[in-house]
Amino acid sequence: MKEQLIKAMQRNQFVNMMYLAKSGEVSKRRIKIIKIVGDSFQAYCFTRQAKRTFMIDSVLAVVPVFYKEREVV
Repeated sequence: MKEQLIKAMQRNQFVNMMYLAKSGEVSKRRIKIIKIVGDSFQAYCFTRQAKRTFMIDSVLAVVPVFYKEREVV
């Protein structure tokens, strides 16, 4: 999982993340990774509209967000 997070950070990508909170609740977040330090990482969370710190071990899934450009005809 850490490798996927590093790649997303290097590519400056937004990612959708499934995360297991300390309370046991699973949440879906759209984030932009700022930095990775040891077993945690800091990211801007668009759900909470704030910088947050997440534990890498609690990340269940990470999917890059791709925007499709639409043509105007």
